[in-house]
Amino acid sequence: MSVSFYSSVHPKTRGGLSFTEAPVDAYFERLIFYWSERLLSPKLRGSRWHEFIVFGIKQARAASYGGSLLALILLTSFFEFTTIARYDFLFIGAILIQLLLLILKIETWKETQVILLFHVVATVMEIFKTHPSIGSWQYPEVCFFKIGNVPLFTGFMYSAVGSFIARSWKIMKLRYTGYPPLLVTILLAIAIYLNFFTHHFIYDFRYILFALIGIFYFRTQVYFVVYLKERKMPMLLAFMLIAFFLWLAENAGTYGNMWQYPNQAQVWQWVSLGKMGAWFLLMIVSFVLVSLHQKNTLFSDHLTKNE
Repeated sequence: MSVSFYSSVHPKTRGGLSFTEAPVDAYFERLIFYWSERLLSPKLRGSRWHEFIVFGIKQARAASYGGSLLALILLTSFFEFTTIARYDFLFIGAILIQLLLLILKIETWKETQVILLFHVVATVMEIFKTHPSIGSWQYPEVCFFKIGNVPLFTGFMYSAVGSFIARSWKIMKLRYTGYPPLLVTILLAIAIYLNFFTHHFIYDFRYILFALIGIFYFRTQVYFVVYLKERKMPMLLAFMLIAFFLWLAENAGTYGNMWQYPNQAQVWQWVSLGKMGAWFLLMIVSFVLVSLHQKNTLFSDHLTKNE
């Protein structure tokens, strides 16, 4: 079964990390084409509806780590743990899932190192946020593997965001035009991260940060391949969509009693929409960390002009 497809992606930047695409990803790519040719008429093949379905399948594959972890969180909420704490079970499960991704070559060691860096960055923030004097949220259950009030499995929830971005980069063959200077994005990510701490003591700069993100990313377009053709989307819209789905995942996590906000201590309630903005900001920090190993696709328009 051979597959060939056309894309207008520049030859030097095509697919970014797709040069090291995992065999399992290449297999699923072939399956999509195989069944599309057999189940769909030529008129439907490559149609908007067809691309929408394929897009959903590819995004689910990109979210394999986060999806597996979220499923584990929800499943464990139905059981009572006696010999091992639930949080410790999730910690071990998260490590095993990460190892499986490496063994199957779904993630490379370099990608995992970047993702683990975000894991550390996020865990430091968790330790601060769950301190009794801050009390932004809490983890109600006891466990052995923890630092301060933070179970160690929580860092893997943030790692799932980085994993999704890195996986999407390969699976969707992402490239960008109009991307801001790399130094600007790094400084912006640092400012966002620091604001998560400082807003408890001084002015909250998040609305200024939102404005800066809008200014610097306004011209940025993300290009991606769903089926045969390359499509594009404003980068800001992509950020907002990811933040929305992270907010939904957070609601699922709090519903599974994994962590609690102060207003959820007595009875579960929907996480406030304001938290979507926090995920929007934190997701950009993750994106910038992953992007440091993707310079060839960030500035693909510059390479094209020089050809």
